[in-house]
Amino acid sequence: MAIRQTLLAAALVASLSGCATIMGSPTQTLPIASTPSDAKVVITDEAGTEVFAGQTPTSVTLNKSTGRYWGGKSFKVTITKPGFKTQVIPVTSSPNGWYIAGNFVFGGLIGWFAVDPLSGNMYTLSPEAVASTMDAEKTAHNNTSKDGSIAIMLIQDVPAQLRDQLVRIN
Repeated sequence: MAIRQTLLAAALVASLSGCATIMGSPTQTLPIASTPSDAKVVITDEAGTEVFAGQTPTSVTLNKSTGRYWGGKSFKVTITKPGFKTQVIPVTSSPNGWYIAGNFVFGGLIGWFAVDPLSGNMYTLSPEAVASTMDAEKTAHNNTSKDGSIAIMLIQDVPAQLRDQLVRIN
Protein backbone atom coordinates (compact mmCIF):
# COMPACT_ATOMS: atom_id res chain seq x y z
CA MET A 1 0.00 0.00 0.00
CA ALA A 2 2.85 2.41 0.84
CA ILE A 3 4.41 1.85 -2.57
CA ARG A 4 1.10 2.65 -4.28
CA GLN A 5 0.76 5.88 -2.27
CA THR A 6 4.36 6.85 -3.08
CA LEU A 7 3.78 6.28 -6.79
CA LEU A 8 0.53 8.21 -6.64
CA ALA A 9 2.24 11.11 -4.86
CA ALA A 10 5.08 11.11 -7.41
CA ALA A 11 2.59 11.13 -10.29
CA LEU A 12 0.68 14.00 -8.67
CA VAL A 13 3.87 16.07 -8.22
CA ALA A 14 4.94 15.38 -11.82
CA SER A 15 1.51 16.36 -13.14
CA LEU A 16 1.54 19.63 -11.20
CA SER A 17 4.93 20.72 -12.47
CA GLY A 18 6.26 21.89 -15.79
CA CYS A 19 9.51 20.55 -17.16
CA ALA A 20 10.81 23.96 -18.24
CA THR A 21 10.01 25.34 -14.79
CA ILE A 22 12.06 22.59 -13.15
CA MET A 23 14.94 22.49 -15.66
CA GLY A 24 14.95 26.08 -16.88
CA SER A 25 15.95 29.45 -15.50
CA PRO A 26 14.14 32.81 -15.50
CA THR A 27 17.27 34.57 -16.84
CA GLN A 28 19.87 34.04 -19.55
CA THR A 29 23.36 35.53 -19.87
CA LEU A 30 24.01 37.17 -23.25
CA PRO A 31 27.67 37.75 -24.23
CA ILE A 32 28.14 40.82 -26.47
CA ALA A 33 31.27 41.56 -28.52
CA SER A 34 32.10 43.89 -31.38
CA THR A 35 34.84 44.50 -33.90
CA PRO A 36 36.17 47.07 -33.19
CA SER A 37 35.80 46.70 -29.42
CA ASP A 38 34.95 49.46 -26.94
CA ALA A 39 31.69 50.21 -28.73
CA LYS A 40 28.72 51.53 -26.75
CA VAL A 41 25.95 48.99 -26.10
CA VAL A 42 22.39 49.89 -25.13
CA ILE A 43 19.73 47.22 -24.63
CA THR A 44 16.02 48.10 -24.59
CA ASP A 45 13.14 45.72 -23.99
CA GLU A 46 9.84 45.33 -25.84
CA ALA A 47 8.37 48.26 -23.88
CA GLY A 48 11.26 50.54 -24.92
CA THR A 49 12.75 50.54 -21.41
CA GLU A 50 16.54 50.68 -21.25
CA VAL A 51 17.69 47.60 -19.34
CA PHE A 52 21.46 47.86 -19.88
CA ALA A 53 24.15 50.28 -21.03
CA GLY A 54 27.86 49.50 -21.29
CA GLN A 55 30.76 48.87 -23.65
CA THR A 56 31.93 45.84 -25.60
CA PRO A 57 33.03 43.25 -24.78
CA THR A 58 30.53 42.52 -22.03
CA SER A 59 27.95 40.05 -20.80
CA VAL A 60 24.51 40.90 -19.47
CA THR A 61 21.93 38.76 -17.70
CA LEU A 62 18.45 39.29 -19.15
CA ASN A 63 15.01 38.16 -17.97
CA LYS A 64 13.38 35.77 -20.43
CA SER A 65 9.80 36.55 -19.39
CA THR A 66 7.74 39.67 -18.79
CA GLY A 67 6.13 37.97 -15.79
CA ARG A 68 2.79 37.76 -17.58
CA TYR A 69 1.10 34.61 -18.86
CA TRP A 70 2.78 33.70 -22.20
CA GLY A 71 4.95 36.80 -21.75
CA GLY A 72 8.21 36.15 -23.58
CA LYS A 73 10.64 39.08 -23.60
CA SER A 74 12.23 40.68 -26.65
CA PHE A 75 15.10 43.12 -26.79
CA LYS A 76 16.96 45.45 -29.15
CA VAL A 77 20.74 45.51 -28.76
CA THR A 78 22.07 48.77 -30.24
CA ILE A 79 25.82 48.98 -30.81
CA THR A 80 27.40 52.34 -31.70
CA LYS A 81 30.89 53.76 -32.13
CA PRO A 82 31.95 57.06 -33.72
CA GLY A 83 33.07 56.53 -37.31
CA PHE A 84 31.11 53.28 -37.67
CA LYS A 85 27.57 52.42 -38.74
CA THR A 86 25.13 51.76 -35.88
CA GLN A 87 23.93 48.18 -35.61
CA VAL A 88 20.65 47.07 -34.07
CA ILE A 89 20.35 43.36 -33.31
CA PRO A 90 16.98 41.93 -32.22
CA VAL A 91 16.97 39.33 -29.44
CA THR A 92 13.75 37.34 -29.17
CA SER A 93 12.39 34.62 -26.92
CA SER A 94 10.99 31.31 -28.07
CA PRO A 95 9.90 28.11 -26.29
CA ASN A 96 12.78 25.83 -25.37
CA GLY A 97 13.09 22.05 -25.72
CA TRP A 98 12.21 21.37 -22.08
CA TYR A 99 8.89 23.12 -22.56
CA ILE A 100 8.05 21.34 -25.80
CA ALA A 101 9.43 17.81 -25.35
CA GLY A 102 9.67 17.68 -21.57
CA ASN A 103 6.00 18.43 -21.05
CA PHE A 104 5.08 15.91 -23.73
CA VAL A 105 6.80 13.19 -21.69
CA PHE A 106 6.41 14.41 -18.08
CA GLY A 107 4.41 17.57 -17.48
CA GLY A 108 1.38 17.15 -19.66
CA LEU A 109 -1.27 19.79 -20.17
CA ILE A 110 -0.71 21.42 -16.79
CA GLY A 111 2.95 22.02 -17.66
CA TRP A 112 2.13 23.29 -21.15
CA PHE A 113 -0.73 25.61 -20.28
CA ALA A 114 -0.34 26.59 -16.62
CA VAL A 115 2.97 26.13 -14.85
CA ASP A 116 5.57 26.88 -17.54
CA PRO A 117 3.78 29.87 -19.14
CA LEU A 118 3.48 31.49 -15.70
CA SER A 119 7.08 30.87 -14.60
CA GLY A 120 8.71 32.13 -17.81
CA ASN A 121 11.38 29.43 -17.62
CA MET A 122 10.03 27.99 -20.84
CA TYR A 123 11.86 30.55 -23.01
CA THR A 124 15.29 30.71 -24.61
CA LEU A 125 16.67 34.00 -25.93
CA SER A 126 18.02 34.00 -29.47
CA PRO A 127 20.68 34.66 -30.58
CA GLU A 128 22.51 33.21 -27.58
CA ALA A 129 25.45 35.61 -28.18
CA VAL A 130 25.87 38.88 -30.09
CA ALA A 131 29.05 39.33 -32.15
CA SER A 132 28.96 42.50 -34.22
CA THR A 133 31.37 43.44 -37.00
CA MET A 134 30.86 47.15 -37.52
CA ASP A 135 31.34 48.74 -40.93
CA ALA A 136 33.04 52.12 -41.19
CA GLU A 137 30.79 55.01 -42.16
CA LYS A 138 31.26 56.33 -45.66
CA THR A 139 32.86 59.72 -45.79
CA ALA A 140 32.96 62.36 -48.49
CA HIS A 141 36.69 61.92 -49.07
CA ASN A 142 38.87 59.23 -50.53
CA ASN A 143 41.27 58.97 -47.59
CA THR A 144 41.47 55.22 -47.06
CA SER A 145 43.77 55.49 -44.06
CA LYS A 146 42.56 53.44 -41.10
CA ASP A 147 44.91 55.01 -38.54
CA GLY A 148 43.63 58.60 -38.76
CA SER A 149 46.63 59.90 -40.71
CA ILE A 150 46.35 62.63 -43.32
CA ALA A 151 46.36 61.75 -46.99
CA ILE A 152 48.04 63.97 -49.54
CA MET A 153 46.41 64.04 -52.94
CA LEU A 154 46.29 65.96 -56.16
CA ILE A 155 43.61 68.65 -56.49
CA GLN A 156 41.92 66.67 -59.28
CA ASP A 157 41.51 63.73 -56.84
CA VAL A 158 39.52 65.86 -54.37
CA PRO A 159 35.77 65.35 -54.91
CA ALA A 160 34.24 68.37 -56.65
CA GLN A 161 31.73 68.98 -53.84
CA LEU A 162 34.63 69.39 -51.35
CA ARG A 163 36.92 71.66 -53.38
CA ASP A 164 35.25 74.89 -52.19
CA GLN A 165 35.99 73.84 -48.57
CA LEU A 166 39.76 73.58 -49.13
CA VAL A 167 41.94 75.97 -47.14
CA ARG A 168 45.43 76.91 -48.27
CA ILE A 169 47.96 76.36 -45.45
CA ASN A 170 51.24 77.68 -46.91
